[in-house]
Amino acid sequence: MRDVRSLLLLPLVIFSTVANGRAPSAPTPGPALLVLKAGALLDVRQGRLLPNHALLIEGDRIKEVGPTEVLLAHAPRGTPVLDLDRLTVLPGLIDVHVHLTANPEHAGYRALSVSVPREALHGAANAWRTLQAGFTTVRNLGASGYADVALRDAITEGDVPGPRMLVSGPALGITGGHCDNNLLAPEFKHKAEAVADGPWAARAKVREVVKYGADLIKVCATGGVLSKGDHPGTQQYTFEELQAIVEEAHKLGRKVAAHAHGAEGIKAAIRAGVDSIEHASLIDEEGLRLAKERGTYLVMDIYNDDFILQHGERVGMLPEALEKERQIGQLQRENFARAVRAGVRIAFGTDAGVYPHGDNAKQFAYMVKYGMTPLDAIRSATIWAAELLGWSDRVGALEPGTFADLIAVEGNPLEDITLLERVAFVMKGGVVVKNGRR
Repeated sequence: MRDVRSLLLLPLVIFSTVANGRAPSAPTPGPALLVLKAGALLDVRQGRLLPNHALLIEGDRIKEVGPTEVLLAHAPRGTPVLDLDRLTVLPGLIDVHVHLTANPEHAGYRALSVSVPREALHGAANAWRTLQAGFTTVRNLGASGYADVALRDAITEGDVPGPRMLVSGPALGITGGHCDNNLLAPEFKHKAEAVADGPWAARAKVREVVKYGADLIKVCATGGVLSKGDHPGTQQYTFEELQAIVEEAHKLGRKVAAHAHGAEGIKAAIRAGVDSIEHASLIDEEGLRLAKERGTYLVMDIYNDDFILQHGERVGMLPEALEKERQIGQLQRENFARAVRAGVRIAFGTDAGVYPHGDNAKQFAYMVKYGMTPLDAIRSATIWAAELLGWSDRVGALEPGTFADLIAVEGNPLEDITLLERVAFVMKGGVVVKNGRR
């Protein structure tokens, strides 16, 4: 069997391109058949490390998983071997709440200076950073001008490198609510593109965003933190409006993610049938019970409180936004701990774009600090996230038939979850996109 040094040199070529001021091009396809040897392989379903295991990769998919000696014997003569025998191999990570077309330094009034084309270009750079951090799949929740649809399609077609994407396009919201734009004076008569008031207008807006390429629907059920003039705890869409949105989305084969901080808005969204609650900062006992009964996922971004309070003023976040974060940030973390104890389904989502892209894995340590085991924190970003996306047959686990999306770290992440902040190796679809191993 021949080695794959050309594959391993690919990230160096990409790094050189970036260092010379050029954007990285899409990686070239890997060999048709490849054996990847792991020092240990994490079986996320069974929760155990399998020593001396390997993957037989055919094209962009995993064909077989088993002991290294067995797979080497099964592989045809001359099959390339990629040796990661000093590393622990895991499935590629999934972040189900990102904003790839947004950057933290464009907070508050600074956001008004960023055009939609510029947002799309930011998205291309941030997609690369996210992929390099080991996140091979993301769900993008909210973008102006369908910039996330364009980015998803560019990645799919190989124009730019990045993670697999599910995208919502612009988020639905009420006039003057969290997903409207309240930064301009009345004479500008500006309204965000997905504002819709009333059940039938909301249904029409669902149809519109699906028409223009959305994979799912994001709806703002309550006020938010980083917006102007609203309150996180206040319900915005009524139950009837939420019910209409969910019914229309599900009829069209789209899931619904509900931005919701306040307890009443959370419960209204769950009762309306949304698939996930984003943030869930002020969820109460009844909300936890409803989420568990109905299988609604909670996506709680419990890392970014640190960035907001430490750097928010510097990047232009509004004073009222910083005060709102001081009021609810720690409550969200405490309620995350309650959700873990209650056994509610939790998927990994960070709100990347509020903090710098590529730092997604910093949230794992907070999830463990507030009650999750390292294994379950990893599951939240693999098999559980894949289930929320409806992609369990393609991502989230290293199993025959799934995409060959994987990462590798030096050490045992079940003993030290922070190892996921220092990913040494990334493969997406059978192609090496990062190889920083020693």
